[in-house]
Amino acid sequence: MFEAAARQRHFSRAAEELCITQSAVSHQIRLLEEHFNQRLFQREGRRLTLTPKGELLYQESARIFNELSDLNQLIAGKKHQTLRLAVYSSFAVKWLIPRLSEFRRHQPDIQIRLDMITDDPVLSDSVADMFITGQNNQTGYWQQLLHRERLIPVCSPNLLNNTQATDLNWLLKQALLVVDEGPLGLDWQRWAVSNDVAIPNDSEQHLFSHVLLAIEAAIVGQGVALASDFMVANDIAQKRLIALPFAGIDTGFEFNFLCKQRRTNEPAIASFINWLTLQE
Repeated sequence: MFEAAARQRHFSRAAEELCITQSAVSHQIRLLEEHFNQRLFQREGRRLTLTPKGELLYQESARIFNELSDLNQLIAGKKHQTLRLAVYSSFAVKWLIPRLSEFRRHQPDIQIRLDMITDDPVLSDSVADMFITGQNNQTGYWQQLLHRERLIPVCSPNLLNNTQATDLNWLLKQALLVVDEGPLGLDWQRWAVSNDVAIPNDSEQHLFSHVLLAIEAAIVGQGVALASDFMVANDIAQKRLIALPFAGIDTGFEFNFLCKQRRTNEPAIASFINWLTLQE
């Protein structure tokens, strides 16, 4: 319980991971602190941080659990050749999957299992061996920045009908393929605010719950979508989409690769990291 609470920096998330109640986690942490006669966590409102002794206990307990896992694999006669990668569906479909065949050609003995996520997952070996997520600076995890999200307007070449899209009047007359990004709001609204553009109240808009749906709608000519530039690079190269000459927006979101620091030395994970960092 302590390892999960220390890694999550949150009792409730640790409880969710372990399928127990938050009060059970709190009780066990209190007993542990009484046993050591040491504070392991500093609690400032809802914010939870490790004390120096708590950090020491976390690092050592994580190391010991990893060694036990390795020993279990060794005794069972298994090798770390099947890797679970938790990854956003949009990143997987539009960027990772088209490239994975290359990795498999070079590393045929390493199986990559893709587990799709929609929200940032719990970082735990019980969830996956590796993660591509928006999380960063996680204690005990090695991190590599893959891409910073920049949304650009794209549409099907057929939407232009031999005309040139050169001004905002043309853009605002098109159907806008809008993605509802939950707490972040609607992507075209954020684009309009960022670029000081007023979208007409009577503009035609089609709402989607996921950017993958908006991209596919753009490909078949239903309107103009905002999409991550690197995710649609292949569609643009194959002339399924055109990048329109209008301003994009940097969202501040980053796609990061993470795995446990200690596991970067495992041959299979090291091979995947080496391949991944060479991708454009």
